[in-house]
Amino acid sequence: MELRTPVEIPDFGFKISHTDKVMFIGSCFASEIGEKCRDGKIPVVVNPHGTLFNPVSVSVALSRFAEGYTYTKEDLWYYSGIYYSLNHYTAFASSDPDELVDRLNFTNASARSFLKNSTLLFITFGTSWLFDLKENGNTVANCHKLPANLFVRRRAGVQEIVDLWTKTLDKLYEINPKLKVIFTVSPVRHMKDGMHGNQLSKAILLLACEEISAHPMVAGYFPAYEIFMDDLRDYRYYASDMLHPSQTGIEYVWEMFARVFFTAETKSIWAEAEKISRAMKHRLTPGGEGNRQFAETMISKIEALRKAVPYINFETEEDYFFSLLKI
Repeated sequence: MELRTPVEIPDFGFKISHTDKVMFIGSCFASEIGEKCRDGKIPVVVNPHGTLFNPVSVSVALSRFAEGYTYTKEDLWYYSGIYYSLNHYTAFASSDPDELVDRLNFTNASARSFLKNSTLLFITFGTSWLFDLKENGNTVANCHKLPANLFVRRRAGVQEIVDLWTKTLDKLYEINPKLKVIFTVSPVRHMKDGMHGNQLSKAILLLACEEISAHPMVAGYFPAYEIFMDDLRDYRYYASDMLHPSQTGIEYVWEMFARVFFTAETKSIWAEAEKISRAMKHRLTPGGEGNRQFAETMISKIEALRKAVPYINFETEEDYFFSLLKI
């Protein structure tokens, strides 16, 4: 008896290797999968603007990467002694406008450079609800806890998203015609408007992804939302807030992601590199025989892996483990 409804994921016709550059952008689900790739030393950039939830803000970010946009103080919003970028996540705020502008331009230039040489771009939409700034009608990526009366909340329409993203993909094609784009919809539930409101929001995103997929740059759709709704139909796969995926749920989707996009060699290299990354998260202090033995073991693993895949950079990890031997 089959007690599950597994989601079939199509073969996309290509695989990811450790020589590919991959950008992940969008909701926190993009961050989860992107960070897993990073832990296994796949060259990635994950959410340069910080977490972005709606398709308009993701479009603005990518368009500005493609255009080589230059930020000025005119792009900042000032409130109660702090300058904010409304196109970025909460970390992009400062009491010094010059420092913030420099950071925004460095981030934009770095993301543009990476994107121009990327193989794949994964885009995750989280919600179709938008917050528009009353002053100019522009959609913001984050309200930064500014007064609610500055914004108008509305839901984007399918055609609005499709029209916007057709232009965005055209811009991406101009700087990197070999780039493959994959869309997905986040399984994270946004419950401010209730269960029905969340489903309406997701339905708009799903329909928009279906329409956008006709663009020649789009390689397909990865069914993260469907995996949670149909395969993992159980609250044990959600965190305690019952809205975000639990670690078990994330691991399950990651395994499906790796099964589809990784070759056997990539999986093997990723697994060994991830062990080193995970070991580095044990922030140890120099000294102690146990710490020394642990560091020596990890240095040996790095040396062995470097011989097999010399193009992967382990300098940061190696420096950390050697620092544990200095006593």
